[in-house]
Amino acid sequence: MRIRRTIPVVLGVVVVAAAIGLAVQLRKLAPPEPARLLPSADAFFYVDLAWARRLNGGKELPPVSHDPEYEQFIQATGFQFERDLDEAAFAVHYPASWPGGGSGGGAAKEPRFSEVLVGRFQRQRLTGYLRQIAKSVDTYHEVEIFTIPLEGRSLRVAVLGADSVAASNQEDAAVIEGMVDRSKRLASPFGGPALLRQFYKRVQIGSLAWAIARIDPSAPGTDWWGTVLASPTTIVISGSFLSPLHAGSLHLLAEAFTQSPDEARAMTDKISVFLALTRTAETSAGIHGTDADVKAFFDSVKVKQEADRAMVSATLPLAFLRKMLSGSAADLGEPGAAPGEPQVPSKAR
Repeated sequence: MRIRRTIPVVLGVVVVAAAIGLAVQLRKLAPPEPARLLPSADAFFYVDLAWARRLNGGKELPPVSHDPEYEQFIQATGFQFERDLDEAAFAVHYPASWPGGGSGGGAAKEPRFSEVLVGRFQRQRLTGYLRQIAKSVDTYHEVEIFTIPLEGRSLRVAVLGADSVAASNQEDAAVIEGMVDRSKRLASPFGGPALLRQFYKRVQIGSLAWAIARIDPSAPGTDWWGTVLASPTTIVISGSFLSPLHAGSLHLLAEAFTQSPDEARAMTDKISVFLALTRTAETSAGIHGTDADVKAFFDSVKVKQEADRAMVSATLPLAFLRKMLSGSAADLGEPGAAPGEPQVPSKAR
């Protein structure tokens, strides 16, 4: 009798454990929570700055220039981006993809942006500052939306919680209202824009930063892409420290999902030629410097094709990344100069 009573209990425990394990795995495969709040867009970018600080020994990121407006913002809110921002997710809306944009009509010819920022905000000071500079304040589902005039357009800002803020300069207020709605059902790992749901699985696990963009080389403002792409292509770029083959380094991977294997082959050939020319020029000019990590990075760049995908990969040594984060990468010397020997500008040689 005890065995009969024990079996259902054990089965129940196994089912619950399996459900929890499945939920954890789904959460790992889902885009980060800030990205899932973003609206539908043509391109997405995400960066984990908390990871970057850990790589930099817990130090702040390199300081940025404090113009008078930024300094006023810091004094009013107590928030400093290079010190307090932990995560940032951005959506890019191309002009041709929204009403009034593109070459078909309207005065707007530039992309619009939506973003979600996660960090150590002082909510009361931040909302007080936003209320001072806003031309209007609306309430949507108990969340205040501040409309701020900025460079001839309206920037809408909503404080979603103690550590997160949403903003968008799209003309339609429904864009930021949708971000507010999604913040209230954040737990779903299946949420987020369609482009993210389709291609996020191509982002490397544990990526410090990644970007997903749909690019049409025939669209206005994409002239450069026309030299590489033959038709609309989706590009996924990511950088992860969890690659088992590149321990202690940031593994960079860029994948271009083209319309056919022929397009992928043509793109791969063009990138290979460009890299060969670049390496030849750098070798002649001595751009790599004396730093072994810099040379290792450039030597690691590889290009290959798999079916309709063109792929570029590289390995960025952790030591080199730390130099970049600390702002000391500019100290790398040119080859041929002994340590401490003054460098001679190439034009003077």
